[in-house]
Amino acid sequence: MHYAKALLLIGTSFIGAGAIAQDVPQILTGSPTAAEVNQRCDYWVAQSTKLRTELEKGTGPATVAETLLTYDRLNEALFNATLESILYREVSTSAESRTAGEKCEVRIGSEGNKLSLSRAAYDRLKAIKVPADDPETQLLLTRALGEFERAGVALDPAGRARAQVLSDEISQLGTTFEANIPKDQRKITATPAELEGLPQDFLDAHKPGPDGKITLTTEYPDYVPVMTYAKSEELRHRFHREYNQRGYPVNDPILRDLINKRDELAKLVGRPNYATLNYENRMLNTPDKVQALLDEMASAARPAGQRDYAKKLAALQQLQPGATKIEPWDGAFLNPIVQKQSYGFDRKEARKYFAYDNVRDGILQWTEDLFGVDIRPWQTQVWHEDVEAYELYDQGKLIGRFYFDSHPRPGKYEHANAVPVRVGVRGQVPVAALVMNLPKGDHTTGLMEHGDVETFLHEYGHLIHALFGGQNQRWAAQSGIATEWDFGEAPSQMLENWVYDYETLKKFAVDASGNPIPRELVEQMNRARYFDLGMGDMRQLGLSNVSLQFYLGKAPADLGAATRTADAKYALVPMPDYAQMQASFSHLTGYAAAYYTYRWSVVISDDLFTEFHKNGLRDRATAERYRKLVLAPGGRKPAAQLVEDFLGRPVSIEAYKAKMEKDQ
Repeated sequence: MHYAKALLLIGTSFIGAGAIAQDVPQILTGSPTAAEVNQRCDYWVAQSTKLRTELEKGTGPATVAETLLTYDRLNEALFNATLESILYREVSTSAESRTAGEKCEVRIGSEGNKLSLSRAAYDRLKAIKVPADDPETQLLLTRALGEFERAGVALDPAGRARAQVLSDEISQLGTTFEANIPKDQRKITATPAELEGLPQDFLDAHKPGPDGKITLTTEYPDYVPVMTYAKSEELRHRFHREYNQRGYPVNDPILRDLINKRDELAKLVGRPNYATLNYENRMLNTPDKVQALLDEMASAARPAGQRDYAKKLAALQQLQPGATKIEPWDGAFLNPIVQKQSYGFDRKEARKYFAYDNVRDGILQWTEDLFGVDIRPWQTQVWHEDVEAYELYDQGKLIGRFYFDSHPRPGKYEHANAVPVRVGVRGQVPVAALVMNLPKGDHTTGLMEHGDVETFLHEYGHLIHALFGGQNQRWAAQSGIATEWDFGEAPSQMLENWVYDYETLKKFAVDASGNPIPRELVEQMNRARYFDLGMGDMRQLGLSNVSLQFYLGKAPADLGAATRTADAKYALVPMPDYAQMQASFSHLTGYAAAYYTYRWSVVISDDLFTEFHKNGLRDRATAERYRKLVLAPGGRKPAAQLVEDFLGRPVSIEAYKAKMEKDQ
């Protein structure tokens, strides 16, 4: 669930003044052609070149008002361009424009590399004297100089040239790797008998073809329900194999080259490995600290995971007497069985109350109620008929715009991510988008799992972080989600707590007749809430270890085997020999060694939520303090300080440990 993504921009219409130049086209409409994407890319490259040249050739004393402002405007241009091109790649409706976006992303990456390796730009910035009473600007400049130094700006000319080549190649490899995943969407066929156990709405939406077979794709709306409810073990096994081989084998040589070039770059700039380089600007800033976190979390999660495993195995043995272990394709299927037997919670029953249209409206209403804002439809054109557009107002003032692109279609990005697009700086209204793959419509076609609602609110948490953190910002590099990367998931993870709150759910979780979800069903949901949390976290710790181990040196000869070995250190159900999930593990590009971010952010989010748990989930004063102290500052303070400002103390892992003990 990436949060550094983009919004589609084409054409020449305006929705506001451009922050880089008054003639910059703003968020636009329609489905772009490849030629339009290329034209937009040419514009951004020209802007980048112009501003970088201005920065490098500056004369006279280097100042905050001129030198640093030029640098920040250049950063803003690169931000806009990068994210715009990423969203072209993710959501454009033609393969040609998606490919054009992919190529533009690489071009803009090269522009960023030119900046970070410009000795002239670095020297100008380093000469700036920031007043002692301006800590926000001091932090901005310190972080900027650190980025230059990590990129290799201190190298001699030959070294900088090599760093530029490596950085450009890394950008190209990462973009190609990610683009290959949706290109390798896979399909299987199943008989109606094999779909026994699936909810009726799923069956109604998946009618057999002329050959009597039903076609299923590896997109979430097909894969998750089948793996959760299909009684046919053979079908689940077959589907699991296809899903875990997406991107394979085409992505393996790309990933190997990516890891090796990152290792070379790290050594070129004097670091022992890429993980060390990758972590230097994080809250947890060394591999040793990350390893310590994984081990400490595992010590809390493993006992809970072992309890989960025992309950699942007992349920499996009822179905398969003599079974001695849980296979990877059994885990999701066993969850609703245990939840119903041990906690009285029926996931199929809950599913009847979560239709997309109602969930969407409920989340928007929840935002208005909790934060005292107003959300209105935004009358603007969009790039696909499924896309929905909104404006966000606070006391009558427009403070943000956003899009929901919520449903799957061929060639679209296959996961879920929030997309901050335009930063809120120097009076500009921030813009963001949500790209998801959820069922579409009402109770006939749009029923969702409760877990889908959780995902929706999680990604939406990134979106409101980008919008609330984009108000009245002085510097683009501190706007929105521009905090330490390993803090970025914490605010969105904290919002997941509200999907277990009856008072919240009853406002939008209704059945086809309009009856709200019963309180008893939500109580059952909460009794089952902590089941499988231990196993799930051990799986996530395993993936975090994959991310870490891959970037402690050169790429292993057998990426699949290395993935399975690193994962098995923590995960309680090992990956099967056929699994090649590294080929579709997109976080290995953007997050690189830092997939641990999701686990560290859980620790932070659990701690942040203690304030809401104490004061009430609908307490407006607590929500306002949270918005003011955690979301609104963006990157104006170190993340650790944001947490301490809200909690009145440093972050603690104790809330996470207590959570792991709840399902005894």
